[in-house]
Amino acid sequence: MSAAVDAVPERRERVRWPARLWIALLVSSGVIMLDGLENSMIAVSLPEIQRELRIGAATAQWLMGAYILAFGGFLLLGGRFADLFGRRRVLVTAMSVFAALSLLGVVADDPGLLIASRFAKGMAAAFTAPAAMALLTTTFPEGPQRNRAFGIFNVFEASGYSGGLLAGGLLATLDWRATFVMPVPVAVLVVVGALLVLPPDPPRAGRARLDVGGAVTLVAGMLLLVFTVSSAADAGWASARTAGGFAASAALLAAFTMIERTVRQPLVRLGVLRDRGLVAANLSAALLYGGAMGFQFLLALYLQNLHGWTPLRMALVLLPAGLVVVAVGPVMGTLMDRFGVTRVLMAGLVAFVPSYLLMLRLGPEPDPWTVLVPASLLWGVGFALSVSALMVAGTSGIADGEQGLASGLLTSSLQVGGAFGLAVVTAVIVPGTRLEELRAGVVAILAFAVLTPAVQLIRLRR
Repeated sequence: MSAAVDAVPERRERVRWPARLWIALLVSSGVIMLDGLENSMIAVSLPEIQRELRIGAATAQWLMGAYILAFGGFLLLGGRFADLFGRRRVLVTAMSVFAALSLLGVVADDPGLLIASRFAKGMAAAFTAPAAMALLTTTFPEGPQRNRAFGIFNVFEASGYSGGLLAGGLLATLDWRATFVMPVPVAVLVVVGALLVLPPDPPRAGRARLDVGGAVTLVAGMLLLVFTVSSAADAGWASARTAGGFAASAALLAAFTMIERTVRQPLVRLGVLRDRGLVAANLSAALLYGGAMGFQFLLALYLQNLHGWTPLRMALVLLPAGLVVVAVGPVMGTLMDRFGVTRVLMAGLVAFVPSYLLMLRLGPEPDPWTVLVPASLLWGVGFALSVSALMVAGTSGIADGEQGLASGLLTSSLQVGGAFGLAVVTAVIVPGTRLEELRAGVVAILAFAVLTPAVQLIRLRR
């Protein structure tokens, strides 16, 4: 992380953004909002899809798993594609494919086709997400403008997820296919806005050549890593399949590293990984999302499985967290300018600790006012302060030509970390969802919450 990120900037007058800059920010933010909508709406629609298509729970879970697998597996490649072939071009093309695949989901009656379309949508999203973040970081210069932009960007991310829970719950009661229609108009608006407002991609000095060997080993290694982490709880952490998966993914990623050291035009310049700020931001992002995904999973088990709450009612418990992010997001730029990115980041990371400590008080009956809502509010404070600051920290000091790569790395860390957190929590609470087993899961996410700021403290001491 550069010294400029750690320093507390001098107070300065806010720069007024013209309408074109606002629209450019809305285009990037619309992409991240779609990712939140896509994951949360399908989560609450799964029971209805399962009933209508007459599929088992294992098959139904792949409607989420296929998207997450493809998204996590192709993110680094998507980010580098944006750097090599133009961020606007990659964003418009991938978002158009995303919209078309959403319409395919509306008419698909075969579970296999629906799962395949979800995998392809995850691939498309893996190209749109880092392209959108790279467009934001190259449009808004480091400092107050980028800090402010990331604060608003984070509002859309939280709104997409929390709004998707509510909208998905309502639409699923009418017709689950409506959840596949809803992302289409948002995707169309993003494409139109990108074409009208974003400047064309600048011509490159030389012809961009894709490092095919690096691309194949990277995607294969990431796909296998995400799949192994996601399925470790079912297969068993000590099983031959899990051990083999980790070994094979490590071998593929090691091969990728060797190729990048020798190829003339590498897909990923390995020197970027020497940036301590970038590495610390990625580790913290992985741990943060590991705990956060585990928190939501435990809350769902406690409220829906143990107490029969509907997904919509559970979404109302998480609503305060979303409202906190929406309220704090627009002033995040001011907070980071005044107190410095590191201080704001540490405050956000520490806020997860009391949130998860409150979850240790889960009792035989849900206690909304002294346990669930306060935990949700603290969780929202943690997200509101830390996610935007991590995005700023993970992209600061990186050259414009590698912003797509840095964005892809950060988003990959979030995805792999979330999958790892879910796998760890699932392993801890096996074989059931009794209250004492859920408390063991809370201890696991509490460990994630303690380790997350520890990474930043180690970076600061070094």
